[in-house]
Amino acid sequence: MIKLGVNVDHVATIRQARQAPEPDPAAAALLAELAGADGITVHLRGDRRHIQDSDVRRLRESITTRLNIEMAATDEMVRFALKLRPDQVTLVAEREGEITTEGGLDVVKHAKPVSDAVRRLRRGGIQVSVFIDPQPSQVAAAGRLGATMIELNTRAFSETCPLGVDERSPDLQREVAKAARAATQGSGSGLRVLAGHGLTYRNVGLIAGIPEIEELNIGHNIIARSVLVGMDRAVREMLQAMGR
Repeated sequence: MIKLGVNVDHVATIRQARQAPEPDPAAAALLAELAGADGITVHLRGDRRHIQDSDVRRLRESITTRLNIEMAATDEMVRFALKLRPDQVTLVAEREGEITTEGGLDVVKHAKPVSDAVRRLRRGGIQVSVFIDPQPSQVAAAGRLGATMIELNTRAFSETCPLGVDERSPDLQREVAKAARAATQGSGSGLRVLAGHGLTYRNVGLIAGIPEIEELNIGHNIIARSVLVGMDRAVREMLQAMGR
């Protein structure tokens, strides 16, 4: 059964817009868990634009599933993770000024810092995933560098169907096939395979249907839906769209 990790970053985005105490990402995470989420994800950015260090500490103390921290492969972030000890760290690309993560981490080009971060985190007992584009060279490099998991970047797939799925679309078929090949390659080399970025209630079924993908990380679309219908319903509807 495919799992769902709920990213609560944008609960903090709403809070930080007013520098107010609410809404609380930790409270949102607990509601997501009660609705059936299998894990909670947050991206602790270098600029602290939404999630703050204190949020991550409270999440570590309160959630009952799994805590996954997305972060850049920097010494600052590795030291923070080793002190906090989340269940999982996902190393991601991060660029100052970007609206959201723009692409996968190039683990071929940045092999040395990624390898160093992976080694230190795994030595500290933390499982490590890398967020990569679904390209054969990236999947192969992730395994060589010691990651235990890969998360396939589904941004290109999601951008082919922003308002609905037309399965006759050549662009859509190409992106689904690319994700499926990367998932097969990763699983075949002993990596656990996850996916995420830009997935919505309308398109998630196609990615959830790839057998080798065991978990999806979804944030913005769930939080956007929860503003209208509440977190409980938003999470349950996403699980249903995933075929759960």
